[in-house]
Order: sequence, then C-alpha cells, then structure tokens
Amino acid sequence: MARQQSDMLSLGVLLVIVAIVLIAYAAKTVTGLDQVLALIVALYGVWTIVLAGIRSGNPEKYGRGAYSTLIMGVVLTAIGGLWFLTISGMSFIITLALLLVIIGIVAVVSALPSMRKK
Repeated sequence: MARQQSDMLSLGVLLVIVAIVLIAYAAKTVTGLDQVLALIVALYGVWTIVLAGIRSGNPEKYGRGAYSTLIMGVVLTAIGGLWFLTISGMSFIITLALLLVIIGIVAVVSALPSMRKK
C-alpha cells in the first residue's frame, strides 16, 4: 500500500474512532474526558496492530517495517488500556505491574529472532 494511501486510511480510522468514543461519551457509557482520551489511544493502538498486518503483506522499501508498527500498536494499546483502567479505579500498582509485564513480553519477543540467528 502506498504511503499516502495508508496515511489517509489511518486518518479516516482515527476520525471514526473519535466519533465512536464521543458517541459513547454522549450515551454516558464513558463518563469523563480523560476516559475519552484513553480509549482513543487504546483503540488507535488496535488500528496500528491491524495496519502492521496490512504492511506485512506489502512492505515499503524505506518505510517503517511491519514488526515495528506492530510493537508500536501493542504499546499504544497497553498504555491506553491501562490508563483507562487507572481512571476507572484500578490500583495504580496493579496497572503499573501490567504495563511492565507487557513491556517485558515485547522485549522477550523482540529478542527471540536475534537469538535464533546465532
């Protein structure tokens, strides 16, 4: 997929995500503006993971790789989701521990391919 097309697609998805979260806010499903921002970050992270799948089928020569995009999506989803959980009343320590577990898993998965090459 050409860079300009994926940028336009990502902008469209971001606008759809913002619209859906604002509808949830208007319906009183999401109660605060901080929760709105957390959900936007988390859902855009999910889109970034989907975009990584799209990019893996058609990689760009000098662009960001699919793996890098996938990791960025996982991190965005984790940060947004854990931010939402913290706002919703979950203990900060538990949320921080979950974030560290996610970062640790990403680090282990990132290290595995380089260990296999040796």
